[in-house]
Amino acid sequence: MIVVPLLLLTVALAAFMFRVLRGPSIPDRVVALDGVLSVVVSGIIVAAARADSGITLSTVLVVSLVGFVGTVALGRFVERRGG
Repeated sequence: MIVVPLLLLTVALAAFMFRVLRGPSIPDRVVALDGVLSVVVSGIIVAAARADSGITLSTVLVVSLVGFVGTVALGRFVERRGG
């Protein structure tokens, strides 16, 4: 039954990637990249549930923290640039 969440995550990833590639503005792309990160983290969690493994908790934590710092940095860049 893990196939359904993976399919939904794939659809969400495709939608976010479309927004990253098409724009129309830099803030839209930053928000879409944050969405891509959320989908990746969710995918890691689903894969961990499928494998019945708790080891990936540290991976999820690191990816989330790196994504947060990246989103903040891009947000500051857009704010300074005038977006």
